[in-house]
Amino acid sequence: MKIFYAVQATGNGHISRAMTLLPHLQQWGTVDVFLSGNNSHLTPQLPVRYRSRGISLYYNNAGGLDYPKIAFQRNPLELFKEIKELPVKKYDLVINDFDFLTSAACRLQGVSSVHFGHQASFHYPETPRPVHRQWHGELLLKDYVQATHHIGLHFEKYHSSIFGAIIKEEIVQATPVNGSHVTVYLPACSDWALKRLLTPINGPLFEIFSRETKVPYREGHLQFRPIEQAAFNQSLIGCSGIICGAGFETPAEALQLGKKILAIPIKGQYEQYCNAAALNRLGIKTLPPSQPIETHHITDWLEKAPLVQVDYSRSIQESVEHLMAIGINSTTSAAPPVTWQEACAP
Repeated sequence: MKIFYAVQATGNGHISRAMTLLPHLQQWGTVDVFLSGNNSHLTPQLPVRYRSRGISLYYNNAGGLDYPKIAFQRNPLELFKEIKELPVKKYDLVINDFDFLTSAACRLQGVSSVHFGHQASFHYPETPRPVHRQWHGELLLKDYVQATHHIGLHFEKYHSSIFGAIIKEEIVQATPVNGSHVTVYLPACSDWALKRLLTPINGPLFEIFSRETKVPYREGHLQFRPIEQAAFNQSLIGCSGIICGAGFETPAEALQLGKKILAIPIKGQYEQYCNAAALNRLGIKTLPPSQPIETHHITDWLEKAPLVQVDYSRSIQESVEHLMAIGINSTTSAAPPVTWQEACAP
């Protein structure tokens, strides 16, 4: 089987998941990766056959999506040429992890595809949402990528086509230790803001992974570190708890390890609001994005946070088996081709 695997290169989560998933896909055939986007900071250890600037997702200073920058980053004629020439017809199975170009190419050329990843879970109404929904957030999550099939990944199995998180092998195989430090990963917060928030708290050492820090340094009980994957994994495995955003990969890894979690959604990021609603269902404390983070929120969490553990060790096998069952059936039927305007319409 020849597999085309489109990976969104906005942020690091999609690439990290692809590197974990790749050996399992290669058991079923040859895999060519299409890396689409230009604002990831993780070196992709993947068989990248095709690469494009794609349509990256950009965020403004408040953490919300920068819609004008997203809309005007590419010349439409240049984009159409890439979509038209993307060779999706050469492959038996097209897997799309949140890439618009592959979605449009498959629709334009009449090729079946599988939307696979966290965003695919929002195709199903059973996936948790916040009390107040945002129409533009829903539009992005549900219609940015269109496909003939959707296989979602989430904290729980809300639907028969939603599976648990795909966790790195070093996390799944780790023996967690309940250490004396708290891991902190809040990339939307400056070092100054984190110092103001955490310095008054007596007790644990805070290991802070910061986008501003280039060389490790320590101020009292605050240890600042650069964002490095191996160091972060080690800190997470040995911490007593983690304070992080309400993204998907980091909270899922903490759940696998049975760590205390305080998740703080980034203001303006609707997907994180949805993830916070899902974490609340598991008993995980989150802070409303409209509420400023105060020191007492951290101290209350340190004293009262429950330990919640979810085993995702079988998620990758179960989701890949489901994916390949769809892929094998899809090779005998193609999706009807559409016009250029229809391919690019939500």
